[in-house]
Amino acid sequence: MSIPLSHWIAVALGGSLGAMARFWMVSAFNRLHGSHFPLGTFVVNALGSFAIGLVFVVLTLRFSGTDNLFHRLVIIGLLGAFTTFSSFALENLVLLQQQHYWMALGYTLASVLTCIAAAALGFGVGKLVF
Repeated sequence: MSIPLSHWIAVALGGSLGAMARFWMVSAFNRLHGSHFPLGTFVVNALGSFAIGLVFVVLTLRFSGTDNLFHRLVIIGLLGAFTTFSSFALENLVLLQQQHYWMALGYTLASVLTCIAAAALGFGVGKLVF
């Protein structure tokens, strides 16, 4: 399957904007909050999850004939870089709406536990190597 160059550019542009927005927002919230609780990341993940749900409905359900380019720019690029948690939340929501309750629960538990374990493993390897 060949993906048009314009779609790659849309994802790259959206991704760079999303990453910069995440950096700014996390930094601002953490600076204002001043606690050990990662408030900035928490807010970004919650806001990104809300935004991806809203944008998904608008682009997919209301404007189903809309060019995939805007979908790639906003959902995959911008919101994907702003927070991957938003994609995770949307995928779980779709599983729940399709009444795949056990699969949604399994996906949630497996994702959270695997990612924490992977982060711990990467941390451990990093400490050993460097």
